[in-house]
Amino acid sequence: MSAVANTPTTGRKNYVTAIKEALFEEMERNPDMICQGEDIGILGGAFGATDGLLAKYGSDRVIDMPIAEACIVGSATGLALGGKTVMAEMQFIDFISCGFDQIVNMLATYHYRTAGEVNMPVVLRGPAGAYGGGALYHSQMNEAWFCNSPGLKVICPSTPYDAKGLLKGALRDGNPCLFFEIKELYRKREIEELLPEDDYTIPFGKAAIRHEGTDVTLVSYGQNVYHCIQAAAELEKLGVSAEVIDIRTLVPLDEDTIFTSIAKTNHLIVVNEAPMTCGFAGEIIARVAEKAFEYLDAPPIRITRLDTPVPWVKPLELFVLPSVEKIVQAALKSVKF
Repeated sequence: MSAVANTPTTGRKNYVTAIKEALFEEMERNPDMICQGEDIGILGGAFGATDGLLAKYGSDRVIDMPIAEACIVGSATGLALGGKTVMAEMQFIDFISCGFDQIVNMLATYHYRTAGEVNMPVVLRGPAGAYGGGALYHSQMNEAWFCNSPGLKVICPSTPYDAKGLLKGALRDGNPCLFFEIKELYRKREIEELLPEDDYTIPFGKAAIRHEGTDVTLVSYGQNVYHCIQAAAELEKLGVSAEVIDIRTLVPLDEDTIFTSIAKTNHLIVVNEAPMTCGFAGEIIARVAEKAFEYLDAPPIRITRLDTPVPWVKPLELFVLPSVEKIVQAALKSVKF
């Protein structure tokens, strides 16, 4: 992958604009790239991420698909076999389950089944996550399903800079990638950033340290990174120094950055908004227990969604999801163990 460029543009960009720029730039760079999904053409996507693509690249390369995720993924697999790079959008990541068989039994296994002769340059991307009142059908984080499927790479950026660089990298990777976009971050003004004018990608499997600390390590990804940063600020007032690690990619996972941080802080809290049972937070803690147990001075703690669908009513939604207060209390419990 190319080196990260440092020449900024003149205006700050939000998360969805960063994704849109990545798509436009990769469509321009790669004439064999196809975009397809529900309402991505005429409508420009449910959240505007593909707005303008149809007008610029035409209906042969920007394809409005029926409401049939199995068809979207299956046809993407066929296009990839024919030499195309495919971006397939799920209108909401919740409904990726309708294409599950095509993803885990076809798309993920093709490279292995052909003894490495056939690549599958397909990126499945879509809006994910809760906190917006979307209730049980429009609030899911189902990333753990795909982390469990060999052959897939799983990505979840938390910043506009990362969203653009990781999406561009995914579209050049040659392997099938699941790209989880946090819809509550799409137009969040507080996280807007200056983006490089020059072409850049971000390597997979390299975490980012968002806040340095010495007493407790907070590991997260996506929207919960910001809850961890806020918790770190609250903990600082209480005399506790928290380090915040944004893993950015789940598969591959940057274990070294996590282990190095725990060797310094000796305490671990993992935060994500998927359910606790069999969620990715448990995977991170399992790896720490296997490979870095000697660094721990207290049991690691998971702060996750409760094992329940996401309620629509706001107080109930917030009750079942991670929060700054929950992270602060867990960190205090850990350091006082």
